[in-house]
Amino acid sequence: MAGESIRVTRSVSIPRSEIELRFSRSSGPGGQHAQKTETRAEAIFDVERSVVLTDAQKRRVIAKAGPVLRAVAQDERSQWRNRELAIERVVDELREALRIERKRKRTKPSAAAKRRRLEQKRRRSETKRLRQPPD
Repeated sequence: MAGESIRVTRSVSIPRSEIELRFSRSSGPGGQHAQKTETRAEAIFDVERSVVLTDAQKRRVIAKAGPVLRAVAQDERSQWRNRELAIERVVDELREALRIERKRKRTKPSAAAKRRRLEQKRRRSETKRLRQPPD
């Protein structure tokens, strides 16, 4: 488990060892089980200390999400499942921060689209004209 890596994007995979896990007691109801077991999981990924991210990727992630990505999971009663959920949330946050926004290319409406729009306007104005009382 320690040696495996997690695929973030097509070109980025981070080793599980770079994600620090902490466990504590979960809050909320759950009776004796919740009071005695540490099922709450917190996953922490330090962007600046990462060895797999390039400097450009680190700058992008820090600008969008900050120097430390952190996720908490206490949804399930199982520590293992909460650990997986927390890691998944950190990876999703990292994936979103690494995503490059593409600039929108402006395009002109086609001739057919212009024709349809004008025809629709003509029909609408005719409908409204017919609703008016006669002079």
